Amino acid sequence: MNYLAHLFLAKPTADSHFGNLLGDFSKGVDLSALPPTVKEGLKNHYLVDNFTDRHPLIQDGRHLFSKEKRRFSGIAIDVLFDYFLIKHWSTFSTQSFIAFKQQSYRLLAQNQSMMPAKMRRVTQHMIQHDWFLSYSDLSGIGQALDNIAARIRFENKFSGSIEEIQLHYESLESIFLGFFPELVAYIEHNGCEV
Repeated sequence: MNYLAHLFLAKPTADSHFGNLLGDFSKGVDLSALPPTVKEGLKNHYLVDNFTDRHPLIQDGRHLFSKEKRRFSGIAIDVLFDYFLIKHWSTFSTQSFIAFKQQSYRLLAQNQSMMPAKMRRVTQHMIQHDWFLSYSDLSGIGQALDNIAARIRFENKFSGSIEEIQLHYESLESIFLGFFPELVAYIEHNGCEV
């Protein structure tokens, strides 16, 4: 899952938000020095990722992408699912999306000093440029995916993935609506956070 979904499945605390995003930035970090509340968030991040990566609906979604783009289709689905989460927000939360977004940015800002340098840069950029607002529009998702493609260190054909998403939009939305309630239930039962 991508950033918004990880934060949605976190507790509304600064340590939980930090931990739930840290999984994408933890390489080389001395995890033993982290507070237990951050470690719980990190554990939750890994539970979410493991459940997602193994889920049959996600595998079905990956096969909707062409062979040229399938290698990175998991990334495309992760980012796209943030868009679908925003689109269907009221199905999953009684808190408004705007209130959640503002709260999440505030909580992420509180632990900037503890974050690894790359995570600090990403979260500062996320807050400054309001990534979650851009995720509410399909063109913003396309731009985010093209930015990811440009950062991949080797030649790839991931750029332009939004065209394949648009081609299979209804199927991917159906997959999200089948999958996400199962993820929420799984984390409520097995996670440290919800």
